[in-house]
Amino acid sequence: MIDLDFLASLDFSVPWEFRWQLVKDAGMTLFLAAVSSVIGLLLGILLAIVVRSGHLSVRYAALAYIEFFRNTPLLVQLIWIHFVLPMATGINTTPLASGLIALTLNVTAYFCEIARAGINSVPKGQWEAATALGLRRFPVWTKVILPQALRVMIPPLANMVINIFKATAILSILAVDDLMRVAIRISNSVYKPVEMITSAALIYLVIGSFLAFSADALERKYGPEGRKV
Repeated sequence: MIDLDFLASLDFSVPWEFRWQLVKDAGMTLFLAAVSSVIGLLLGILLAIVVRSGHLSVRYAALAYIEFFRNTPLLVQLIWIHFVLPMATGINTTPLASGLIALTLNVTAYFCEIARAGINSVPKGQWEAATALGLRRFPVWTKVILPQALRVMIPPLANMVINIFKATAILSILAVDDLMRVAIRISNSVYKPVEMITSAALIYLVIGSFLAFSADALERKYGPEGRKV
């Protein structure tokens, strides 16, 4: 049964007092998601092109990277990059830099798979037509293949960006001042963990819903179905 006395004891005026701090650090969460998404997408597309390379050593190295980052937990990657890599290289990074590096490397592997699927969806005739026109490799990719592939990639890319936004919460273990970290820190100070974590969850819900709505609108306008309209 629901403990009504417990529910009645909750005081959500406490999160309201810290609302601007929560909003500020929600902005940091969005920053982390945006930077890792943009860089990860660019690197993912480049990696997808590399995978199609005829050089087997290059291709297998790219595939090994993809499999490693897709099949190991982000938490393990994050800890390894922040604590182990500096011991091996002597190069120390801030928690924010380590978080961005780990998140970007992780999502690059997923974006690469999305890009590969989009590129493979381009009809063979498009490749042949570009070759028949005598286009060089760079114009073939930028003017013929990628514009068509991106339409197919929009739905999974949009879902991936939303997942990245939610995954940023794990960076709180490195004391990165994102929304989750600040909510936990405030809850430890005011002894209101339920109210603070619930408020953080609601902020995640609002921003995530906005991202999902924007992704649906983008897909309807530019996605494969939108193209048919």
